[in-house]
Amino acid sequence: MKRMKQFGLALLALVLLGCGAYSFTGGDVGEAETFQVNYFQNYATQSPGSVFHPGLDRDYTLSLQDLILNQTNLDLVGSNADLVYEGEIVEYRVQPMSATAEQRAAQNRLTMTVNVRFFNRTKDNVDFEQRFSFFYDYPAATQLASIRDAAHQEIFERINQDIFTRSLANW
Repeated sequence: MKRMKQFGLALLALVLLGCGAYSFTGGDVGEAETFQVNYFQNYATQSPGSVFHPGLDRDYTLSLQDLILNQTNLDLVGSNADLVYEGEIVEYRVQPMSATAEQRAAQNRLTMTVNVRFFNRTKDNVDFEQRFSFFYDYPAATQLASIRDAAHQEIFERINQDIFTRSLANW
């Protein structure tokens, strides 16, 4: 019985060592130990039809930091990181999506688009610049302020997961 237990522990150690720098969420951080997320400025207010939301840039930046902290074993630093995420919010708008028989909006869509630049100082040929976008639909009779937190949570989660997959999952 003692031999079986030793064999089991040895097998478990090999499996864990074989995982290398892979996290259990599927992120391959390679040799990287640190990351930084530079402040995502909100430039969406410069486009037609945009909606201004104070604090959107701060909230979004923090949400991306939190996702990477929670899904990797990387340390968040303020500068000279192995992995760097930077960019800007380029779209944040509400537009009607469907109409009633009286030609009034029945449903609105809040759309957010983020332009991201990713730099990996530990691997060659994996840097990228790409736009990521997602939306949240809600009844037109509902005020944006009353659903904003839920909308942001869903939009940020989907955009950030797409960024994570593109930068670290290597599917």
